[in-house]
Amino acid sequence: MKIQLVLLFFIGTIHSFFAQVSFDALENQETITVFSVNKKMFDLMSKVKMDTSNQEVAQYLKLIQKLDQLKVFNTTNTKAAAEIKNTFEHYSLANGLEELMRTKEEGKNLKLMTKSSGSETQIKELLLFIETGGKNSETVLMFITGNFDLNEIYLLTDKLKIPGSSDLKKATKK
Repeated sequence: MKIQLVLLFFIGTIHSFFAQVSFDALENQETITVFSVNKKMFDLMSKVKMDTSNQEVAQYLKLIQKLDQLKVFNTTNTKAAAEIKNTFEHYSLANGLEELMRTKEEGKNLKLMTKSSGSETQIKELLLFIETGGKNSETVLMFITGNFDLNEIYLLTDKLKIPGSSDLKKATKK
């Protein structure tokens, strides 16, 4: 039993290390815009006094208490977009994320990958990749960890005006 616990801890530590290494390479690129929020900031945000009689505000506060990390990478640079796509594909495969949905319409590609934590809608990790085609092509990668319900995550991304939040809202509608 002790050996199994040690192995589980070790595997979890390695997983966190490789996730950080994968995304660190993107953070150090000048042509990639990065938005990153960690657990401490979510904890601070959840303590801000807000009118909790408003149902949406109450849901928002409840959600941010469940999150550990949020990272968003955004670029219009072709070379950086290829690196973001490569990171998305490698991370998804290496960490056993399941494809929840994929759409391709009007030159826009969207892939939503998740790692569940119990029920169908309870999520430990969410990885959203968006690639718009055309003249003003943009690539977005959103990575969220915690223990949250997929149907409520758009509240956070919408409030923070994160690129791809409207796509995520459409993807997670009940």
